[in-house]
Amino acid sequence: MDQGPKQSDKNKLSGMSEAPQPHYHGHRDRLRARFQKAGAEGMQDYELLELLLFRILPRRDTKPIAKALIDRFGSFSEVLSAPPNLLQEIDGLGPTAATDIKVIQAAAQRFSKSKVPERPTLGSWSELLDYCHAQMAYENKEQFRILFLDKKNKLIADEVQQVGTVDHTPVYPREVIKRSLELSATALILLHNHPSGDPTPSNADIQMTRAIDEIAKPLGITVHDHIIIAKDGHASLRGLKLF
Repeated sequence: MDQGPKQSDKNKLSGMSEAPQPHYHGHRDRLRARFQKAGAEGMQDYELLELLLFRILPRRDTKPIAKALIDRFGSFSEVLSAPPNLLQEIDGLGPTAATDIKVIQAAAQRFSKSKVPERPTLGSWSELLDYCHAQMAYENKEQFRILFLDKKNKLIADEVQQVGTVDHTPVYPREVIKRSLELSATALILLHNHPSGDPTPSNADIQMTRAIDEIAKPLGITVHDHIIIAKDGHASLRGLKLF
């Protein structure tokens, strides 16, 4: 009895023969296996970036794109923090891919932010620094931020007060205190970033901190610290005994 054409013959007849898998599929499988075994700590920045790009660019060889991003921006975190227009300058990345990268950055920031309000801020110093670093370290403009705290050092609000240029942010001490009174805050942690990468406080940083502290004290508001965040570290003005 005639069984008809075999399946392979059917494929040939219909023009549906299976296309070979792209050469990078095996590489993707190996990279995923390494992540499952060793986690992020066992991977270089460009490899971790590749894992993200697999989902964003499923039909592209993402290894050269990941390496180009690291070469251009310097690190995994700096890639996520890069402006969309600069991301699109990398060959292989369009507006949709750039937006997807910014969504990943926003998710990472939201995750780190969610860990702070439920705990006494000063009781989780390393967690606080991790949070500040995630929010500010890779911004390309100076940003002045304030954490408003209650009597138990619980976070009332985290607000960006001013955004300036690459090396200057205007800060108005009386506006800082006015906002503290509006929120019934009894303590503050001042934060700002140095896009240059050097967290060393300037004379202007020191004078501004002292001015806020002098206005706050008579009103029963404590300035716990002023922390300067940079890509490669941080500086605590309280720790340096500068106010």
